[in-house]
Amino acid sequence: MTDFLTTPGTFIIGANYWASHAGAYMWSDWDPAVVESDLQQLSEAGLHVLRVFPTWPDFQPIRQFYSSRGEPYEIRIGYSPLNGDEFGQAGINPLMMERFRVLADLAEKYHLKLVVALLTGWMSFRLFTPPALEGLNVLSDPLAIMWEVKFVRTFVRFFKNHPAILAWALGNECNCMSPLPDHEAAYAWTAAISGAIQREDPSRPIVSSMHSLDEPTTKKSAWRIQDQSELVDILTTHPYPIFTPYCNQEPINTIRPLLHSTAQTRWYGDVGQKPAYCEEIGTLGPTVASDSVTVDFLRTELLSLWANDCRGLLWWCAFDANHLATPPYDWVALEREQGLFRVNQAGQTSPRPIVSVMQEFRAFLNGLPFPTLPRRVVDAVCILSNYQEPWAAAYSSFILAKQAGIELEFQDANQPLRDARAYFVPSITSGIGASLTRHFWVELMETVRQGALLYLSNHDEFISSFEEVFGLEVVNRQRRSSPAQVRWIGSDNRWLTIPSPIRSNFRVKGAQVLAEEPDGNPVFTRNRYGQGWVYYLSVPLETGLVDVPGAFDDPQNQPYWQIYSTVAQSLPESHIIKKDHPLVGVTEHPLDESSRVAIAINYSPEPIRVTLQLTHGWQITETLRGEPYSRVGESWQCSLPANDGSVVILTKT
Repeated sequence: MTDFLTTPGTFIIGANYWASHAGAYMWSDWDPAVVESDLQQLSEAGLHVLRVFPTWPDFQPIRQFYSSRGEPYEIRIGYSPLNGDEFGQAGINPLMMERFRVLADLAEKYHLKLVVALLTGWMSFRLFTPPALEGLNVLSDPLAIMWEVKFVRTFVRFFKNHPAILAWALGNECNCMSPLPDHEAAYAWTAAISGAIQREDPSRPIVSSMHSLDEPTTKKSAWRIQDQSELVDILTTHPYPIFTPYCNQEPINTIRPLLHSTAQTRWYGDVGQKPAYCEEIGTLGPTVASDSVTVDFLRTELLSLWANDCRGLLWWCAFDANHLATPPYDWVALEREQGLFRVNQAGQTSPRPIVSVMQEFRAFLNGLPFPTLPRRVVDAVCILSNYQEPWAAAYSSFILAKQAGIELEFQDANQPLRDARAYFVPSITSGIGASLTRHFWVELMETVRQGALLYLSNHDEFISSFEEVFGLEVVNRQRRSSPAQVRWIGSDNRWLTIPSPIRSNFRVKGAQVLAEEPDGNPVFTRNRYGQGWVYYLSVPLETGLVDVPGAFDDPQNQPYWQIYSTVAQSLPESHIIKKDHPLVGVTEHPLDESSRVAIAINYSPEPIRVTLQLTHGWQITETLRGEPYSRVGESWQCSLPANDGSVVILTKT
């Protein structure tokens, strides 16, 4: 099962688990009969992985005792002195360890694997801390870190031979437990905990279980993708739209929120250069989406994550908590009705319709004629530059590229330039230093000179050798008082409205003008540079649109994706398929030189009749999901149901 971390194309389906009768209090209110019933239901629902949580103060109930003048005197477990065995020296309650063993044994019985979130000190907006550590910064205080390491080492040592354990996670969103001033402190804490795990069990992977990571391009985030990727084996996303910038804008079954989890997971994985999976996902309950919309949402998420080499999906969470009166469920309404299963006041459970989606997708994966899905064909590297908000640029770029039929991967501008035939540099912006260092820019432009393609959009940045590279002379610049109005050359009615802070006034010096402002000022151009092509957009399309509601949902009235589609015309041929609809995403996965898997996903709540144009000599020979395609000349047509997709085999004749 650990292949999901090392083998592209493997995919886990599961949930985050708290016992249905007690939620986060399952260890102190222990009921093994309920736990067994829960796990049996989850196994029958098609799940094969659960993320589980040994609540920190239940398992390490250490208490600090004080002497005169408040001087710390002794740490005990409750009122009992620490005894000399391994549990006592680590401040661990042996009863809780036995209860966890029961859980692990039951998981093995029902063919479930466990990702263990070791330091569960933060859960559903409540801090759970051992009494001895209350009031301390548990991520930087030496006393806290000492006891955390003791706990982690002892827990891992005790359970490392259990066959149900799939992976060890640092904890649950530990970056929420205490504030840290800088990324050095976050790095030091992560190194301490990951090192403790590795020392006791080097055979299993270490999972981050963090959310809201960032890149050093922002110069401000304490919790960074690259730091986590250096110290753990797999990165994780928790993509809830209401908590993630730029996401909570359209209905959850439309293209922007549907691509949130895929774009964020690929961003983490690509920049961190480690496997990544969606560790928590959900709609946050019936106030956000009905059961039928939630079904559509989950179906699309499963297809999209799988197609884009995101290694799995764990739903938040297995069971509702609406019947619980303890904090945090007493405090936070959104934590109460997120389960795969409802739970009534009597403790009886019943499946929500999304359970059938889990079962269906598990059966679909099990029935495929290949063991794992090969990596998708990628067209270009998207470079995220300094001083911009990298998630804003990455998110919009990913959506626009999907709409235009382009597959992107991400890299940070501070990493070595990756070898590629095309590069997208979205919405570069000025800062105290350069958005791209000189040596990076020189290497990039030499790669373009040798034949690569470059697309660059500009928020407000100074660019070296501007006229030589772009074939434009900047006459002057000014601040805009309204969004830019952009008209395609040769069209009187194809206008785009793009938010932009700066207008540069240009004189053409060899570039081909593709789009202009009402007064004829060039906005979108193409220029030959050596053996390569350079596309320049003088407005920050990506960061300009990322906070505009509906920017990606109305591709006919404001077809922003056509800018990317224009660039795609100069991309080196790598795909067999060209699609005709911007709300359909298509990925291709080579099985060998003469066959590919193709996945077409409808990222909209309406059925779409899609036409696929195949390269001459290729044809669809087998349909693995969805209705069969009909052939019309060199084209193939199919109706994609709302929020669903098709999977076919392409064969070269």
